[in-house]
Amino acid sequence: MPRIPGVPTSEANLLTRLTYRFSRRRYGAVLDPLAVVAHHQGLMMATGLSEMAVEKAAKALPANLRELAVYRVATKIGCSWCVDFGTMLQRNEGLDVDRLKEIDDYQTSEKYSEMERLVIAYADAMTEQPMQVTDEQVAELDRRLGHKGMVELTYMIAVENQRTRINHALGLTAQGFTSGEACRVPMP
Repeated sequence: MPRIPGVPTSEANLLTRLTYRFSRRRYGAVLDPLAVVAHHQGLMMATGLSEMAVEKAAKALPANLRELAVYRVATKIGCSWCVDFGTMLQRNEGLDVDRLKEIDDYQTSEKYSEMERLVIAYADAMTEQPMQVTDEQVAELDRRLGHKGMVELTYMIAVENQRTRINHALGLTAQGFTSGEACRVPMP
């Protein structure tokens, strides 16, 4: 149960209702974080524009690396909403979601490539408090991904830290995307 209830459609202004309609069309449900942030129209718009811009711009990394890094942040922080949504995004990208069960054992699991292990370790290091990123990690990933890929990876991990910490702090929990039941989630 969210710590702050979402704005119900019946109480939403026109802009919020249109945003909810976009969410339903795209994801099969109004996203819980959207319904909660709708209490602050300015931040709802800023978040929406930012998310669309990031989605459009973040194309330098292969999807498996980008989504794996983002997913790892969600598991490290422990946000069930982000894990649920991230699993759905990976499934929609055609990625192997079964291997996500072994993410905590990524260092020894045969389900992850060497490159994926480096990316997950970097996501872990960036998510630690205090951060544990090393010069060697950055140099190795930069060598393999190039400057553009390395900047994108770092940015995506940082953005997911923000998303996950907000959602976790507000008490948002899994919404049913993993089970494919998202369209059955009651609309706010």
